[in-house]
Amino acid sequence: MPVFDFKSTPDTKNYAECTYTAFLTNNASPSPEKPILILENTSRSWAHHSNGVFTNPVKRTTFEFTEEDGVFTADILKIDARFIALLKWLGENHISVRLSGKNLEEGYAVYKIRETAFGGGTKLSAEDGFLQFMIERLLASDAPTEETDEEEQDETGDDMKLTSLQSITDFMNCAGRTLPDNIRLWARRNLAVARSQEVTPEERRHAQRALSIMMNIQWKSNYFESIDPKEARRILDEELYGMEKVKQRIIETIIQINRTHTLPAYGLLLCGPAGTGKSQVAYAVARILKLPWTTLDMSSINDPEQLTGSSRIYSNAKPGIIMEAFNMAGESNLVFIINELDKAASGKGNGNPADVLLTLLDNLGFTDNYLECLVPTVGVYPIATANEKDKISAPLMSRFAVIDIPDYTPDEKKIIFSKFSLPKVLNRMGLDAHECVVTEEALDAIIKKFENTTGIRDLEQAAEHLAANALYQIEVEQVNEVRFDAAMVEALFA
Repeated sequence: MPVFDFKSTPDTKNYAECTYTAFLTNNASPSPEKPILILENTSRSWAHHSNGVFTNPVKRTTFEFTEEDGVFTADILKIDARFIALLKWLGENHISVRLSGKNLEEGYAVYKIRETAFGGGTKLSAEDGFLQFMIERLLASDAPTEETDEEEQDETGDDMKLTSLQSITDFMNCAGRTLPDNIRLWARRNLAVARSQEVTPEERRHAQRALSIMMNIQWKSNYFESIDPKEARRILDEELYGMEKVKQRIIETIIQINRTHTLPAYGLLLCGPAGTGKSQVAYAVARILKLPWTTLDMSSINDPEQLTGSSRIYSNAKPGIIMEAFNMAGESNLVFIINELDKAASGKGNGNPADVLLTLLDNLGFTDNYLECLVPTVGVYPIATANEKDKISAPLMSRFAVIDIPDYTPDEKKIIFSKFSLPKVLNRMGLDAHECVVTEEALDAIIKKFENTTGIRDLEQAAEHLAANALYQIEVEQVNEVRFDAAMVEALFA
């Protein structure tokens, strides 16, 4: 993500007397060297932690320090352009805050702002942590362009939710520019509905609920930082055995992201027999991309409205599964894992759920019937799984890069069982390797027992059964260890 050096651009739109210059930066981690704002300190040095209030900006852009020997005022010299509206709001509402800063040659460099109005005085309109919530959203946003309309981490605030109309209003005033333009306009309209006495209580309730959903999603840019291919390969090797062609295709995708800093135009479609690790591949990709992930099981979707939500004209209206996924993830950039895509064409008379997926996969935006707003999907990376790709419609297939995942060979299954499945189960049960030993003949018998099953799920269940039997013998029959041979395996799985 590009980072701008300090640039002095006077801002006089909102203030009767402006003392500062605004600078543009995308810095997400403030420090004394990369502060949020700089205060004048020529006449007096300020303590590392200082309390006070920002003055009402219609008078003068200053900060009033509350010191033991009185109240002292310091002009704001420079300010991160992303924080102009927030400081204006803090000043207008006379919110008491504590600054963390450092005295430097150019001034007192402030890198943290916390609310201190607990139990008395003016308090933020939302629950505790609201100020940190807004600051984190602002730090995660890009520097505003010159055309931006400004009207519009020891502590964390992102575990809170904006639910009240007052907190939503304050967020819009202070951090509204972190929202996409169309969502900011949509939010203003819905705020008007939620406050209006000319609509029904039900309409106000729906408007407020829709606002809460949209405001609590962090709308990120579609710029993706470079990913270390070696680290990506390490994660793939850790999660998956073999699958060299699959791993190579994923690494190619990573290299593409590093060059363009955007997600590929097409998602991944993983096709193969059940139990071959398709979902594991999807989870590994989400881990590599450092994105939250959500799953959508198409075999349980029989009505498009489950995906798109229902209209607010109904009293029991609610958002669809896709929008709920954004809400649960808490951000707009996520990996969308669509399980059993080959079951997506089984609508039950009310339309085809697969048609809804097309709009999501085209990266042109998605509209939920409940929210009635176009949601940007450029940060959504879809990964679908399917057992039979010949059952997937051509329009859906054309929106994915297809990766075929073959079944494992008997030799691969032996390695997976002995080096991955069994050790994992033993560790979970608290057994040492010498307490449950599987001979080579027993291993061959296990593989033969499940030679006609696809994938490795049955092998993992076999490892669980084997370890549980060994634990039983150790605990109940008081043996020191159990050594399984072919005959014992045959008897155990008979």
